[in-house]
Amino acid sequence: MQNEFIINGVYVLSAVMFILGLKLLSHPSTARKGNLTSATGMLLAIVITLIDQNIIGYEWIAVGLVAGAVVGAVVAKRVEFTSMPELVSLLNGIGGLSSLVVSVAMLVTVEVDLSIVMLLLIAILIGSVTFSGSFIAWSKLSGNLSTIIKGRPMVFKGQAFVNMIIIFAILAFGILLAITPSNPHFLHAFLALSVIFGIMLVIPIGGADMPVVISLLNSYSGLAACGAGLALDNNLLIVAGALVGASGIILTSVMCKAMNRSLSNVLFSGFQTVSTQEMKIEGEVKSISSEDAYYVFEAAQSVLIIPGYGMAVAQAQHAMKELQTLLEENGAEVVYGIHPVAGRMPGHMNVLLAEADVPYELLLEMDEVNPRMESYDLAVVIGANDVVNPAAREMKGSPIYGMPVINADLAKNVFVLKRGMASGFAGIDNPLFFKENTRMVFGDAKDTLNSVIRQFSD
Repeated sequence: MQNEFIINGVYVLSAVMFILGLKLLSHPSTARKGNLTSATGMLLAIVITLIDQNIIGYEWIAVGLVAGAVVGAVVAKRVEFTSMPELVSLLNGIGGLSSLVVSVAMLVTVEVDLSIVMLLLIAILIGSVTFSGSFIAWSKLSGNLSTIIKGRPMVFKGQAFVNMIIIFAILAFGILLAITPSNPHFLHAFLALSVIFGIMLVIPIGGADMPVVISLLNSYSGLAACGAGLALDNNLLIVAGALVGASGIILTSVMCKAMNRSLSNVLFSGFQTVSTQEMKIEGEVKSISSEDAYYVFEAAQSVLIIPGYGMAVAQAQHAMKELQTLLEENGAEVVYGIHPVAGRMPGHMNVLLAEADVPYELLLEMDEVNPRMESYDLAVVIGANDVVNPAAREMKGSPIYGMPVINADLAKNVFVLKRGMASGFAGIDNPLFFKENTRMVFGDAKDTLNSVIRQFSD
């Protein structure tokens, strides 16, 4: 009785640490502390669960703990910030795989009631979909399998019909497993179909929607853990899974709203043949050197910085922070406009700028900067593309038409820092580049900013 009281007490403490960790993650200044708090809570939960289960041999468990800690620390330390979305996607997949393995082990080794079998099958299905779907998302983001799995939507004739066949087959084998849980052939077929279904769900989704997919898969990993917790009768696993699942769903909803799209549209639009009118963007691109751009920076009294994935690639955040200081010393107001889906994962730009010690108060949301856009002397777009694309307002045939964007083209002057004229992650052209008030500053963003900084210092 005393042991049970201690175990439940530690479970409650761990649950509180999870919730507190989520709260701390809501602000960049406390995010590291929140991550550490949640991780500590999970470590406590693992240790006390091992005690609760009266495990005889801990050797392999200890090896797993050490190996996991070492691999996690090395990968997190060595990963480039631009590759963080891919890492998050892989970790989501590993979470789904863990729930899958635990559920399969319980299904084949323990004789349980029908209700528990159903919970285990749900956990196996969600875990499999999370694992294979996350792997495809990782490939689309990283390009490591670009010859096989491309970033753009992969669709084929009859895709919807194939998916329906897979769904019915999963249901059929699920029923057969519920009747005879010990049949290995039914289990293998159920597993294979679930993995394939995860692949089929993600391959038709384009790269521009990957932030939403990552968030949704994160929610799936939590739901898989919650299902496994219900089957195992582990209260803490249920709480942790529910927290991850709920927060992932909320974040997914917020991101879909920011893109003016429903979740069903993101998930299933690739299954359909979409006919879009041919859009021809006419106009002349006007470029400017960093030396000439300096004079506009010097004269500006209000500057809006709009960062995107290209800033992360160029690692230009520290140079931008240095230029921000110089502009403020010159009497200018400098703020940052952050689009909810800028970058390739939720909060990508916030973390990037926090790394450069940009005050969080200067990071303004899209709805805060758009109403006063015409008052900005200069809008500087660094590596962003789709989130400032006026086609979302002006061109009904555009795939992003109706998506809320930062209206950078309405500022008095616009600088676009970009290596070339390549399209963004959505794969569409940007009319902003041809606007009368826009000047393209070609080259590496970090080098361009450093050039302007040197001129301020001279």
